[in-house]
Amino acid sequence: MTSTSRLVYDERLTAPRTWWAIAVLFGLSLALIFLPYGPIAALIALAIGTCLAGMYVSAQGSARIRVTDDTLFVMDARIPLAALGQPEVLDGEEARAWRTYKADLRAFMVMRSFITTAVRVEIVDPDDPTPYLYLSTRTPDRLAEAIGARA
Repeated sequence: MTSTSRLVYDERLTAPRTWWAIAVLFGLSLALIFLPYGPIAALIALAIGTCLAGMYVSAQGSARIRVTDDTLFVMDARIPLAALGQPEVLDGEEARAWRTYKADLRAFMVMRSFITTAVRVEIVDPDDPTPYLYLSTRTPDRLAEAIGARA
C-alpha cells in the first residue's frame, strides 16, 4: 500500500472463538492419550498438540481484505478497482450456491466456512481470465460499498 492511498475498508477473517477452544481440547486429548507414559510425556503432548491445532486455527484466520482509494488487497493479491465491476452482496443460500454448484473454477475465491455471507465482484478486465472474485466477509454491505464507490 502506498503512502498516498487512503484505507477505506479493512477486515481480517478471524476464526471463531470456539475453534480456539477446540484447539485447546485437542491438546488436552493428546495429553490424555500420552498420560500412561508419564506426566512429562502428557505435558509435552499437551504443548505440541495445542500448538499444532493453534497454528491451524491461526492460519484459517490469516486472510485479510483491504480496500484503498484505488486498490483491493486480498491476502497477497492486489487488484486495481478499475478492473472490477459492481459488487453483489451474497447472503445465506445465495452465498452457498456461489461456493458450490454455481462456482467457476477460474474464479478467485477466498472462502471461510465459518462466514456465511460474501461479496461477488465481476472482473471487467478483458485480459484477465478470472471471471469474478468471491470474498467471504462478515460485513458484506460495507465491503460492497467500499468497492462499488470506487470501481
